[in-house]
Amino acid sequence: MIDRAGILAINCGSSSIKFALFDAESEEPQEVWSGAFERIGLGSSRFVVTGTCGAILIDESREAANHIAALDILLAFAEAHTSRGGLWAVGHRVVHGGDGRDGPLLVTPATEASLQRLVPLAPLHLPHNLAGILAVRLRRPDLPQVACFDTAFHHGLPKVARLTGLPRKIEEDSIRRYGFHGLSYEYVIEEIRRRDGETAAKERIIVAHLGNGASMAAIKGGRSVETTMGFSTLAGLPMGTRSGDIDPGALLYLLIEKKMTPDQLQQLLYEKSGLIGLSGVSRNMADLLGQQDTSGPAEAIDFFCYHAQRHLASLTAPLGGVDRLVFTGGIGANSPEIRARVCAALNYLGLNLDHDRNARNERVISASDSPVLIEAFKTNEELVIARHTQAVLSRASTVSKAGGDDWPSR
Repeated sequence: MIDRAGILAINCGSSSIKFALFDAESEEPQEVWSGAFERIGLGSSRFVVTGTCGAILIDESREAANHIAALDILLAFAEAHTSRGGLWAVGHRVVHGGDGRDGPLLVTPATEASLQRLVPLAPLHLPHNLAGILAVRLRRPDLPQVACFDTAFHHGLPKVARLTGLPRKIEEDSIRRYGFHGLSYEYVIEEIRRRDGETAAKERIIVAHLGNGASMAAIKGGRSVETTMGFSTLAGLPMGTRSGDIDPGALLYLLIEKKMTPDQLQQLLYEKSGLIGLSGVSRNMADLLGQQDTSGPAEAIDFFCYHAQRHLASLTAPLGGVDRLVFTGGIGANSPEIRARVCAALNYLGLNLDHDRNARNERVISASDSPVLIEAFKTNEELVIARHTQAVLSRASTVSKAGGDDWPSR
């Protein structure tokens, strides 16, 4: 329990919620505990909370038929574990912010309504993000909420990188390349800045966020200049259940010749392709690595690594080279074998891996004489959400006090 006001950072997925509580009264939000609510709506839901020292605070089965039920349990736990200050605010990861949003926003009824209109742009993500916002509003309508957008980091992509190749009249209707995983990329750049300084953060950097959802971004001067995901979270690298890049002609063939309905095609691309589709076994890379003596898992791993290599190499073009490569995400931060396979045959780019460092999961995994610094470390999207929430509400509080309005203080 903390005796200070807390910020609860929430990341809602399709059947899970990742979360963390932060001390809101520190200049930099400090994590108090974190955890996950898994298998929501699937029966035998699991609620796990871990302290910063690694101690398990709670690990139990809790029935949660939907996100609202799960968040009701989470909010009750959070309220019971923040004494004097109570919960000050809740910050949410929101996958899509649309064309005009370049930063986090205080959630208002107008914000919710505008996000609801964006659901067709991210049909498998935004409904769950919005469910999290609704659940908090139903239990604690007094609690300020902040939406933190994954697309915001890429808002300033060069215009040529935003274009899709479709006619201009169509592109004027919110059709553009957006980019995603922005909260993760933001954390990586801030971590480089914190550890190595401003000059390092302005290098030519490629970040490989490899996980069940996977993408890469080319970052120069601390800004995104290109990324593998585009209009949707389907594009770019193959993922756990998503296809990654695919010839649009193949999709037309499935629609026209094979008579697939749009709903069937959407399910195929989002839920039945990628690692699960190619392997026929699992979407989880650790499972596949344990079964790579069989053809399905072996081909799925080969396909993933081949396309990661191909996209990584292509991102050096808009950067004019590369100074630093960072692996993060569940696979990127934790799998020495995948990192080694992605870097293999890319020595010509200056990517020289130190295999012993890589096997030990050290932060710096490049060879001492490697022209490109290669690193691997965990991302922390919840911390970025807490930072944004603290900043947005601090600004709002300043404006509100200047205008004489009441606003929750820390």
